[in-house]
Amino acid sequence: MTATLPADPAPKAPDERLLHASPLHRLLGRPELGSVIGAVAVFLFFAVIADSFLSSLDTVLYAASTIGIMAVPVALLMIGGEFDLSAGVLVTSAALTSTMFAYEMTANVWVGVFVSLLVTLAVGFFNGYMLVRTGLPSFIITLGTYLMLWGANIGITKRIQGTVSTKSISDMQGFESARVLFASSIDVGSFKVRVTILWWIALVALATWILLRTRWGNWIFAVGGGKVAARAVGVPVQRTKIGLYLGVAVAAWISGQHLLFSFSGVVQSAEGRGLELHYIAAAVIGGCLLTGGYGSAIGAAIGALIFGMAKQGIVYAQWDSDWFWFFLGAMLLLATILNSWVRKRAEAAR
Repeated sequence: MTATLPADPAPKAPDERLLHASPLHRLLGRPELGSVIGAVAVFLFFAVIADSFLSSLDTVLYAASTIGIMAVPVALLMIGGEFDLSAGVLVTSAALTSTMFAYEMTANVWVGVFVSLLVTLAVGFFNGYMLVRTGLPSFIITLGTYLMLWGANIGITKRIQGTVSTKSISDMQGFESARVLFASSIDVGSFKVRVTILWWIALVALATWILLRTRWGNWIFAVGGGKVAARAVGVPVQRTKIGLYLGVAVAAWISGQHLLFSFSGVVQSAEGRGLELHYIAAAVIGGCLLTGGYGSAIGAAIGALIFGMAKQGIVYAQWDSDWFWFFLGAMLLLATILNSWVRKRAEAAR
């Protein structure tokens, strides 16, 4: 009798965790891929058609940094699946609080700056707390905050100062030291490095480290991908979302102090409207999906850089400034389409 040998078992599929992804696949999976392509194209375009574009890159970077400081935490918030429509006017609120408190209380300017931080954090906490307690969409919550802040900025300023702009605090104690931190510049040869560029780089580095190297970063991606599933595996969803709004508030405070100390301590109370769309657009151009769970801080920074290049490049090319809005809309649509394609390629490569 011949013994029948057992059939060879079917080969096991290799563990996907042990599969080696090629550099090309890893590149295609990066959320900022589309924004890098767009940034290179925009740079080359304006370098060719605008004579003074290359010689004014310090101005381009400054314009990008004023958007980028806010675009980074807004991007983290979008990765977490939420929006903040009050971010633009919150910047103005932070500036108004600093200058009016210092002026009316005849206090050191730094006292006003510190009070402004507390007020701004309180607004961020309010947005996050109302979101998690009511279950309403962040669009509705922050739209309400936007309208309240807009009205309060103008109403309180007119009530206290008697006009829509604040009084100058440039001669008050502490102004110069605060200006160094929030609105100074350093000359490196013929290149002027504004302090906002350093703030921008620091925030991008911090946000990237949080997203890629910390448990908090895992929580942000988890709540953006699906808060029910995230809560089921122990992610503190409410604490994470409130923390993201507090992050936006801190960046708004930094931007508000720059606004204040860049213009001799005088602030127009009606400023800031519409800037929230710039921050969101920069994040989307940088690879963040409107549905949440996908994006990067580096991508948002590149999106802000595209903003800066387009805004200044159109001026240097001597075009009508209205074309900036056309350019912005076109970039937003193209970036959204490209980001969707990159996301599908990344999922197919897994």
